[in-house]
Amino acid sequence: MKERLAKRIQTISPSQTLAISAKAKAMKAAGESVVNFGVGEPDFPTPAHIVEAGIEALQKGKTKYTPSSGLPELRRAICEKFERDNGLEYEPSQIIVSNGAKHSIFNACYALIDEGDEVIIPAPYWLTYPEVVKTLGGVPVYVEASKKNGLKITPEQLEAAITPKTKLLIFNSPCNPTGAVYSEEEVRALAAVCEKHNIFVISDEIYEKLVYDGAKPFSFAKVSEKMKDLTVTVNGVSKTYAMTGWRIGYLAAPKDIAKAIDSFQSHATSNACSVAQYATIKALNSPEAAVEEMVARFASRRAAMIARIAEMKDVYCVVPEGAFYAMLVVDGLYGKKFGGRVIENCVDFADVLLDAAKVAVVPGTPFGAPDCVRISYSLSMEDMLEGLNRIDAFVQSLE
Repeated sequence: MKERLAKRIQTISPSQTLAISAKAKAMKAAGESVVNFGVGEPDFPTPAHIVEAGIEALQKGKTKYTPSSGLPELRRAICEKFERDNGLEYEPSQIIVSNGAKHSIFNACYALIDEGDEVIIPAPYWLTYPEVVKTLGGVPVYVEASKKNGLKITPEQLEAAITPKTKLLIFNSPCNPTGAVYSEEEVRALAAVCEKHNIFVISDEIYEKLVYDGAKPFSFAKVSEKMKDLTVTVNGVSKTYAMTGWRIGYLAAPKDIAKAIDSFQSHATSNACSVAQYATIKALNSPEAAVEEMVARFASRRAAMIARIAEMKDVYCVVPEGAFYAMLVVDGLYGKKFGGRVIENCVDFADVLLDAAKVAVVPGTPFGAPDCVRISYSLSMEDMLEGLNRIDAFVQSLE
């Protein structure tokens, strides 16, 4: 009898980020006081002027199909954004607007990965990267970033991971889940290795505006013309403008890659939501006072989180420079017990913590960090500190 499901779909693991969040929400709906450090999205509303642009588009009947690659005026606005923020020049034909940055990453991988191609992924990594690679028949190759190096990989590590089958590096700075931000010097050093071996790069820059303490992200495609020709840059409006539900992501790519992606997307999904595209034009073409205010509040929470974790025993975090996450290192607790339940790994820690302290965190295993859990500071200062206090009390109660 033939398999009911295709082999490629059976390689995919469900998102533990969403699973933990679902359990936490169910507990909260049942009346329990749960602090959720789980899902990664800003807790701020979409700025009013962006919402108004979406409403205006609806009222004017701008609800029809657009070109599969996105509205021409939006692609022009994205080109202007790349030139203004990243010093990169692209033509509108090199821009593809998709249903969120995750969709853009899938499209880029679909265009570049063949069966058996090896794809280098620095670890810890966003948990979707390897799932997409495996679905397309690629082979994830993990390069473990050292805590001593701020959870960033080195050129020497990248060089050592390359084989004749290596096709692609998936790079993320600022990084989910670590908050690591690579400097211009560090990006250039990694790019030199990629240029040497003609390796493509998908550079996921979705968190580029969420940086702190003077950290400055640098685009891979900015390194050189050769590197630009090897790079697909992915971005979107979900994080910067608190537009997660609007589902607009975009990519910039060499012309041949962009054309191939447009052809694929035209059959897979057609265009992204027309109304959301008009709202995105407004977001990209407006002053960023709301963004700056959001970043300032994230910075305050980040500072408070770092200070509070520093007071805890047996756990610690590598200080994040960007995004709104920190990796809490909890392997010092493995082997300890709570009420007869032994904590043997990060999944146990997260499960027992949620049951006992009503705090939701995400296990590090699907991020390639089995010694950690991911916590987000994308929640109110009051809730965040309450959650950290509960974690501290829970840790101290372990035997």
